[in-house]
Amino acid sequence: MKSHSIIPYYFEGDGVIPNNYLPVLIYKQVMQDFEATFRKNAWSNNWKDIVLPYDHFHSNTHEVLALVEGTAKLKIGGKHGIELRVETGDVIIMPAGVGHYSVDNSLRYQFVGGYPNGADWNLRQSLEEDALILDEIGNIPLPTTDPIFGVEGPLFDYWK
Repeated sequence: MKSHSIIPYYFEGDGVIPNNYLPVLIYKQVMQDFEATFRKNAWSNNWKDIVLPYDHFHSNTHEVLALVEGTAKLKIGGKHGIELRVETGDVIIMPAGVGHYSVDNSLRYQFVGGYPNGADWNLRQSLEEDALILDEIGNIPLPTTDPIFGVEGPLFDYWK
């Protein structure tokens, strides 16, 4: 496996966005056919689009985003999170519950996304929507494969 720069980010809940004890992982400059790679590694239910321009999270699945075109600025981790500029070839692996949205609202980029085992995803904006959100997030199993590198990928060095 070729060595890539991997950057972990840890976020605590802020009362609105739960986040997760698992880190968000950024794989820098991974150039490949992302959609085919995701499917090969069982991260499917794929889509191509921009990221929504309002803070949201998924309480029922983890998510991978790969920037296939352009540059984008995202806010990740809720109100105490970070603004992150990503470039073509960057991959973001987000555990369930981590808030994210597009900051610049540009339409000049495109992500491809996917979910472990092709999970259907939900769209949440606040912990207040459902008293069981934290339980739901806590019961999501770790994926069995890294979306880019498969069964022995670096995801498992961080997600335990």
